[in-house]
Amino acid sequence: MSSKEELLKRLSDGVVDMEEDDVAEAAKEYLDAGYPAFDGIMEGLVDGMNRASELYEAEEYFVTDVLLCSDAMYAGLDILRPYLPETSNEEKVTGVIGVVEGDTHDIGKNLVKIMLETAGFRMIDLGRDVPLDKFVETVQEENADFICLSTLMTTTMGGMETVIKLLDEAGLRKKVKVMIGGGPISQKYADRIGADGYSQNAVEAVKLAKRLLNIA
Repeated sequence: MSSKEELLKRLSDGVVDMEEDDVAEAAKEYLDAGYPAFDGIMEGLVDGMNRASELYEAEEYFVTDVLLCSDAMYAGLDILRPYLPETSNEEKVTGVIGVVEGDTHDIGKNLVKIMLETAGFRMIDLGRDVPLDKFVETVQEENADFICLSTLMTTTMGGMETVIKLLDEAGLRKKVKVMIGGGPISQKYADRIGADGYSQNAVEAVKLAKRLLNIA
């Protein structure tokens, strides 16, 4: 019988190595051993996807490689997700997520969305190249508790500040938390534009959302 650490490593490595079948097999073994599904997702699958994202940023992996890594991650998610503790939709905190207008890079955004959903949040995904007022409209329509704004381009960073101003003008700023992230983004930038928080990866995004929304 493999230890929990060995199986988590196998899940993580399987994602990085794009081995769908091995990830699925490791996920089944992990559940059969009685380990918690949430840890398997966060410390196994997500850890592997974060490593794959780092390889992509270092230009060692191409977009096609990252997509194959995400296929392997989904193979594991399909097996582990049904074993997560149930929370009803009424109880779920709602978030709106998207890549700001002018940017079509969505690998990081997709990963953050998966992580937040796995952690029990209800996520409304607006996709990429999202018109800035669409974020505000969706917050109103869905009565959302927080927004996640992403960009990988310095030329579109200013859109994040615009969204915050639009929320302010609509009288929504005080009721919604704003989280930002992406390659050129920093805590310093978050402070400058008045965002509530910044996270550098998907795992940190979950911790940040829980902290901002006072969720244990």
